[in-house]
Amino acid sequence: MIMKQRTKLISLLLSLCLILSLTACACCNEVSYSNAKNWAYFENEKSEKTADVFFICPTVFLGDESSFNMAMDDEKTRGNFLGATNMERGIYDDNARFFAPYYRQAGLNVYKLSAAEREPYFAVAYSDIKNAFSYYLKNCNKERPFVLAGFSQGADLCIRLMKDYAEDADFSNNFVACYAIGWSVTQEDLDAYPGLEFAKGESDTGVIISFNSEADYIDDSLIIPKGTKTLAINPLNWKTDGTPADKTLNIGACFTDYDGNITNEIPALTGAYIDAERGALIVTDVSAEEYPPVLDIFQEGIFHLYDYQFFYRNLEKNVKTRIDAFEKE
Repeated sequence: MIMKQRTKLISLLLSLCLILSLTACACCNEVSYSNAKNWAYFENEKSEKTADVFFICPTVFLGDESSFNMAMDDEKTRGNFLGATNMERGIYDDNARFFAPYYRQAGLNVYKLSAAEREPYFAVAYSDIKNAFSYYLKNCNKERPFVLAGFSQGADLCIRLMKDYAEDADFSNNFVACYAIGWSVTQEDLDAYPGLEFAKGESDTGVIISFNSEADYIDDSLIIPKGTKTLAINPLNWKTDGTPADKTLNIGACFTDYDGNITNEIPALTGAYIDAERGALIVTDVSAEEYPPVLDIFQEGIFHLYDYQFFYRNLEKNVKTRIDAFEKE
């Protein structure tokens, strides 16, 4: 028992040392967000659009045995980064100027590590995002309403921003909503950070919108581990309870390419309801065989990669609804 405790303590201390080392390294090599090349999108010009969106790209860097964070000069990954951003940009940019920073995101290989081992690499990613967002607020926002948005790792980093900024008046006065889709937000998060508020309907503002799509037989996943309950809102009926939403409420699932073009649009593809036990968004009317997980960190029946695609048009409409509601307040 004593040996196990000592081993665990040593492991924790080593993880802490790694976090401090990588964070110090990140600080010494800060990315300059005054340089336009460090933004995938930087629409800081006059526009008839009255709001902005600050978007955080999901994971596109695979990583390898010696590399756990994307390098800013990795041109191949930057191309994939831009492509992944384009796939989701259409949900937001009809209604807002679009800002999306390149950042030293954690690689896909990081998700195969333990939670403690992962954190140093996410700390590097978050240091970039926080710097980029700070630059945006100081130099671009100018009291405009803004939306935070991200998917997967991007959603995780959105929540980290929310925890740091939610009680800041300069932030909250202009904050419309945070679309943190494809990541877990728990009641414990809200309890620990009173400035965080989860959405209750389709038009409330100053809130977090989140869900994780799964089949009804899943009981454990990377994002919602067994024994965890996450908060969710159904993007078809905008309810947070288990009220089922029929597929007729689905305005259109959209599948996009790396240029952001919609290659296939299917109205009424899927219905959905929220699972009472885990808080997962249970997707109906589609099969795991038709929509496989693709990534080996997910098992069959986890529709993570389709969180945006299945509910594309409903999300697009909702972004406008919340911006309009904010501007009427």
